[in-house]
Amino acid sequence: MKKMFILTGETSGDKLAASVIKELKKKNSEIEYLSVGGSYLKSIGINSIFDLKEITYIGFTSVLLNIFKIKEKINKTVDEIIRFNPDILFSVDSPDFTLRVAEKIKKINSKIKIIHYVAPQVWIWRKNRVKKFKKFVDHMLLLFKFEKKYFDRVKIPNTFVGHPLLENNDLTKIDISSLIKNKKNIISIFPGSRNSEVDTLMPILIKFISMMNQKFDNYDFFFHATNENKTTITEFLDKEKIINAQVISDENIKLKILSNSKFAVSKSGTISLEISNQGIASIIIYKINFINYLIMKSLVNVKFANIINIINDKEIIPELLQGECNSKEIFKTVVYFLKHPELMSKQIDLCKKTLKEIKSNSSSADEASDILAKYLIS
Repeated sequence: MKKMFILTGETSGDKLAASVIKELKKKNSEIEYLSVGGSYLKSIGINSIFDLKEITYIGFTSVLLNIFKIKEKINKTVDEIIRFNPDILFSVDSPDFTLRVAEKIKKINSKIKIIHYVAPQVWIWRKNRVKKFKKFVDHMLLLFKFEKKYFDRVKIPNTFVGHPLLENNDLTKIDISSLIKNKKNIISIFPGSRNSEVDTLMPILIKFISMMNQKFDNYDFFFHATNENKTTITEFLDKEKIINAQVISDENIKLKILSNSKFAVSKSGTISLEISNQGIASIIIYKINFINYLIMKSLVNVKFANIINIINDKEIIPELLQGECNSKEIFKTVVYFLKHPELMSKQIDLCKKTLKEIKSNSSSADEASDILAKYLIS
């Protein structure tokens, strides 16, 4: 029986990995799995060697403060993978963790094929990393067509599989009437999947909601959470006695709520693609500590944080970062859009044009699983 180890570093990677493995299981049921994963992989019967929360760090200073823990987890993961002896190491996103593990694995056992899903963003920073990947990555699965040139240059086998967040979901059978009984307008809020993001952004977002409630009485707020941080977000809301806000973690319900939203406020990340794909206008927010910000600013090669803005080289979706990421600025920006629906329509149209250029013609999970299946029989 063939073996595969699935290596993720945070909730978004766990979700992506699970979608691919679901497809792979349809094509080949005779595979033994083990992982570093979370609730998504667990839901399809794949065990993890430890809790995903134990390696989910964010920011340079957080990494430095946890450097010994991270090294310990990397070494433990390497030991477990070598012991498991898989035919394929399927690493997904979180390159600072997953690809460090992959590099060590390749040195110990070169027979293990390493396939990485979600290419590191070499077009944003640390471009020279791509040369290093050639030494240990057997195949790179790309979310965007424009990434291909970076890996072709150094002759790393790669395949554009498309972005799963841009795929259409059939939401017609999902009933959310029990959640929206009062028929108020919905504002969807995405505070991030990492605990550090939630801890930073929730106090700001709660103040924003309070400001909205002082001015309007026709909005409900839905926080889109992961299974891992749903309780934390709920505790923030309960403490402040916010009664017109709910927390949802079911993926289908989240998407249905989003598609019925008037507007969205989202932390910077790929979730903005899903928001745009649903035809919802939004703003991007993000805040990290000042030292991390200075380090990151000195390393990045782009002017914007959001992928839509990066592709267009202009701000289509407003970005409120660092000092501008405060309740007053969020309130002012959201209200301005709500009072000018023509601006929301313009943003939605521009985003749709951009998404059309970067969508795959088929399913990302299906494309990725095809590549895995080929390596399993080669």
